[in-house]
Amino acid sequence: MKLKAFIPTVNPEKAKSFYKDKLGLKLISEDKFGLEFDSSGVILRINTVIELKPQLFTILGWDVDDIALTIRLFNKKGILFEKYDTLEQDDLGIWTAPGGTRVAWFKDPDGNILSLSE
Repeated sequence: MKLKAFIPTVNPEKAKSFYKDKLGLKLISEDKFGLEFDSSGVILRINTVIELKPQLFTILGWDVDDIALTIRLFNKKGILFEKYDTLEQDDLGIWTAPGGTRVAWFKDPDGNILSLSE
C-alpha cells in the first residue's frame, strides 16, 4: 500500500497557491472536489469542504535536512512560524524535543497546522 494524505480547504484557490507556489509541491490534478500534489512521491490531496474548523494539533508534517535553512526560505515566501507559550522555541520558532528532534510549526491559509522536523 502507498500512503495518500488528505487536508481540507474551504478556499481551493488559496490552497493551490500556498501548496504550489510557497511550498513548491507539484500540482498533478485539479477538479471541483479538490487538488492533488506530489510531495516526494506521496500524494497530498487537498479536499474542498464547505465548512472547516482547524484542529489545534499538527495534521501534516515534512522531514527536512536543514530546518533553519528551510524556515528562512519559507519566511522569504511569507510563511510565518508559530510561537507557543508552552514550548521553549528559538528565534526561528524551532523547538527541540527531548529526543533531539527539532520541530517548527506553520499554518496553511485555512489555519491547518503543519510542521517541519529535522
